[in-house]
Amino acid sequence: MTYFRRSRRRFLALLGAAALALAGAVALPTTAHAANILTNAGFESGSLSPWTCTGNLGSVVSSPVHGGSKALAGAVSSSDNAQCSQTVSVQPNTAYTLSGWVRGSYVYLGVDGGASTWTTSPSAYSRLTVSFTTGASQTSAKIYIHGWYAQGTYYADDISLDGPGGGGSDTQAPTAPGNLTSTGKTASSVSLSWGASSDNVGVSAYDIYSGSNQVLSVSGTSATVSGLSASTSYTFTVKARDAAGNTSAASNSVTVTTNAGGGGGTGFKQAAPYLYLGWGDPPSATSVMSSTGIKWYTMAFILSSGGCNPAWDGSRALTGGNDQAVINSIRSAGGDIVPSIGGWSGNKLGPNCSTPDALAGAYQRVIDAYGLKAIDVDIENTDEFENAVVQDRILNALKIVKANNPGLRTIITFGTSTTGPTYWGGRLIDQAKALNANIDVFTIMPFDFGGGADMYGNTVGATEGLKTKLKSTFGWDDATAYAHIGISGMNGLSDQQELTSPSTWTQIRDWANSHHIARLAFWSVNRDRPCPGGGVVSNCSGISQNAWQFTSITAGFTG
Repeated sequence: MTYFRRSRRRFLALLGAAALALAGAVALPTTAHAANILTNAGFESGSLSPWTCTGNLGSVVSSPVHGGSKALAGAVSSSDNAQCSQTVSVQPNTAYTLSGWVRGSYVYLGVDGGASTWTTSPSAYSRLTVSFTTGASQTSAKIYIHGWYAQGTYYADDISLDGPGGGGSDTQAPTAPGNLTSTGKTASSVSLSWGASSDNVGVSAYDIYSGSNQVLSVSGTSATVSGLSASTSYTFTVKARDAAGNTSAASNSVTVTTNAGGGGGTGFKQAAPYLYLGWGDPPSATSVMSSTGIKWYTMAFILSSGGCNPAWDGSRALTGGNDQAVINSIRSAGGDIVPSIGGWSGNKLGPNCSTPDALAGAYQRVIDAYGLKAIDVDIENTDEFENAVVQDRILNALKIVKANNPGLRTIITFGTSTTGPTYWGGRLIDQAKALNANIDVFTIMPFDFGGGADMYGNTVGATEGLKTKLKSTFGWDDATAYAHIGISGMNGLSDQQELTSPSTWTQIRDWANSHHIARLAFWSVNRDRPCPGGGVVSNCSGISQNAWQFTSITAGFTG
């Protein structure tokens, strides 16, 4: 029986199934906002005011931060949860959304006397969100954040209370800012300036948007958005806001493509073998990390649980279960994950989400669940890869989430021939250019070619073919094209009995390093165990090898 067909396919069938920073400005969370009425929401002033913290246990730190250059640290003790709070004016009978990014054990975000939420995320920032409606006569709200007793220091950043401000009957919005222009750019930043707005009372802030996402708030008429990706197009607008929370119409838009990175690169390097928790005797992720030095895993697979709803394997909730527990353990050990969305089999989001906006919303739920730095869409089979409508839907959705999450890296993974992209792969690349999708990494799966003993030569040939296609489509030089390429191989025996031995994988890794590609992965850690003569099975490679040998080799990928 054949268990694989171009990456992890038959296993699913058998089962039935990217930071912002600003010089002198405030960085805000990564969702669309009406208006953030909190002051010093990102702690960029360098002081706590107007926040107050119990026991004098709050401070402003420069690391770790979620956005900008500052964050809040709450030094919890055995007798004090280091609650930090701010009271703001609100309007009665009005809906508000409170959100923020937190890091630590048992961190709480809420409104005094009302709704609250919490999470535990010791090694990485995680987003908390809670909504509430003010009472019939309520004119103020106390927003708080705190840790838990004796659980160690927590961190918080980019806190946002979205809704109209209180304090009077001012309902007149400022005029729209005019003449938005770009005044400079680098590989990771864009500088902007615009004309001042007018208001009957006065303009209190200007909110800068990348796509539909508010990314910065400043008091003046210029700003520098940083933490961006090289060789990437961003579209910006600006809105003016007054003290009552009235927001102007948007300025004109300006689209800017950042410069290429050093040597034509994107600055993104990732060694991330696949780990699948749904089958194949999943190993301890942290034990493998300790044994091999690997830091990243590609976690498979995000599918549809019905309609446009993402879930692990289409059946396990994004948060609260074993998947989240494993991800938390990986991050606690100093690593991170990129989810693989799609694959060969199962009920996928691409065909089930009817529009690019809906699909982007599904991707955003995955991003928000884990505060991700990167996502991978594994586009395969006739329902996604060989379907022009779905290809375009996926590319447009990735364009949306890239604009709404500056700094997020987007990866797309697909099959290949021995000489480079097939017709459908070529179309995917052409459409990525035509739609301005800003894909960071095009990852090919160089196996299941239909036989062939020279897996090193076939992998190099396929990758060089991809490089040639990227150069011709985007006008890149060799270095820039290589820096947008990923390789995702298959350790041991493939479906078609192609043999990639540890020595061959070492050759491939060394070639990848020497050509400075962006990403190296393989399918899968579950199979990275010996079983000579065992065939193609879920929990071993079918060949003689050391346990976790391919993972150890992959850990040596530096790009």
